[in-house]
Formats: sequence, structure tokens, C-alpha cells
Amino acid sequence: MPSSDKVRWGILGPGVIANRLLQDASRASNFTVVAAGSRDLARAQGFAARYGIVRAYGSYEELLDDKEVDAVYIGLPNSLHHPMTLMALAAGKHVLCEKPYTRRPDEVTEAFDTAEAAGLLLMEAFMWRHWPQTRRFMELLPEVGEIQSIRSTFAFPMSGTTDARLDPSLDGGSLMDVGCYAISGSRLVMGAEPVRVFGEQMVGPSGVDLRFSGMLTFASGVVSEIVAGFTSLQRSLEVVGSKGTLVSRDPWHCEAGIELNGQPHTVAIEDSYRLEMENLSAAILGRGQPLLGRADALGQARTIEALYRSADTGKVVAIPD
Repeated sequence: MPSSDKVRWGILGPGVIANRLLQDASRASNFTVVAAGSRDLARAQGFAARYGIVRAYGSYEELLDDKEVDAVYIGLPNSLHHPMTLMALAAGKHVLCEKPYTRRPDEVTEAFDTAEAAGLLLMEAFMWRHWPQTRRFMELLPEVGEIQSIRSTFAFPMSGTTDARLDPSLDGGSLMDVGCYAISGSRLVMGAEPVRVFGEQMVGPSGVDLRFSGMLTFASGVVSEIVAGFTSLQRSLEVVGSKGTLVSRDPWHCEAGIELNGQPHTVAIEDSYRLEMENLSAAILGRGQPLLGRADALGQARTIEALYRSADTGKVVAIPD
């Protein structure tokens, strides 16, 4: 338990998302950021100076040894999420790990088992789930009647060839980077896990998927189409039901509104990155529960793993209970 009324956070990996994470952190009600760690000390120092963080470290291990850090945010490449989470838990830190936690279900089980055994909290950082707009979308969902189909997309054109998300050794690929949002959206709408999937991918020169299309079939018979990619611009979550259609034009960043049967619904914008850190901080302080836990992370990993297996084999893949 933190020694004060605010959780003291350390940032592991001061990259693009970490910079976005802290844009509104000064308004936080229950946490403060006290340390930043990078394998490059100068980078950590520059990041710390930018956000008024008091301590900067030139290695992840040094930050984890800091006794005045209660929790860490892990914003490292995908392949480092699991090993760094285990290292942080071993150091007695609560963990908020950037999405996707992993594509390997066994790693989710190991991580949450380790956290629970240590009395620590672990949450996958799907910031979009914390948006007020997401909550409003789910409040409006019953208005469409019985769900008949879902289409969930997230793609953007990537320039350059040196991005870490193009590196197979770092678990790169469009399904991992942005497709995980499309999966998350479909699963949230259904309130259930898919029972089988089918996936098709277009693999680029580096060996990762530049485009990925998939079909998630749920036990009710509802099918969700998902689209991910690094070659076009798509951001949407659309639900078609027996009584109408509910659409979010940008559910992942909430930069566009919600439409129910063509009628707009405006929702006040708040910073979802701050909200997700406030949510986990409240849970650490014993004042609430994490919005996302083991079940959600396991559902994500099982679906990602099954989609890649389907794309590799050209076959429909069943997902076991």
C-alpha cells in the first residue's frame, strides 16, 4: 500500500505512448509520477524534465529498485511486456502494461497468478475502455435490439520501414498493434468471448502482417468483422441490430461522436490515459476495482492467438472455453 494518499508511479519506456499518457497527468486526483526509466539515461532525463518528474534512471532495473515507486507503467515493445511485468511484480510493484499484454494465453495466466500471489494488481492498458464515450456507447447499445452483426476497424497508413511495430522479433504486426482494439470492441459489445475465428493476413517484407482481416463468431451466432492495418485509415465500431444501428466513428480515440440510427450523441471528452491510471490507482489505494483484469486479458490473448493460427493455416480455429 502506498505510504501517502497518492500512488507513486514510475514510467518504463518513455516513448510516444508514455508521452501521451502524461499529457493530462497533472490533473490526476490520486497519483503522481515520480520516476522515469530508459536504457538511455539522456532520454530518461529529457522525458523527466518535460513532465517535472524528479528522478530519471538509465536502466529499468534501477527504477524497479526505487523503494518510493509503488506502481509502474510499461510502455515497451510488445515482446517485452511479459518479462518486464514479471520483473516489476518481483520488485513489488503494481503494473499497468500497455496493450496488447501478449498474444500467448499462458503468459496472461502466469502474470496474473504471480500478481495475485504477491498481493499486487496488474491491468492491461486499453485506454479506450475508460472513455466516457465508451460507457455511453454501451448505454445506448440496447436501443439497437437483438444484435445481428458487428464491424470493428482500426487501421492507419504507416510511413517508413524502421518502426518497432514492423519487427517480428518484437511481436510487431497490425493485429497486435491496432487490431487488438477491434477485438476488444467486438468482445465488449457482445459481453462474451468468440467461440471460433477465421483470419486472413497480408504479410510485408519484414515478416509481420501489414493488413489483417478476421471474423469472430460468438455462441449466439453473431459474427463480427474486424479489420486492422498499416496501409489505410479506418476507425469505427458499428453494431447492427433488429431495431437499428449504433456507430462510433472513432471509438479508440473518441475524436468523433456516436450515432444511433443516424442521430448524433455528444459526450464530454476526458483524457482516457489519465482515467485509466486513476482507475488502477484507486484500486491500489483500496478505493475501487480495476476496470480490466485477468478475464479480459485472457480473452484478448486467446483471440489474437487463434486469429494468427487461422491465418497461418487457412482454417477456421475454435477457441476452447
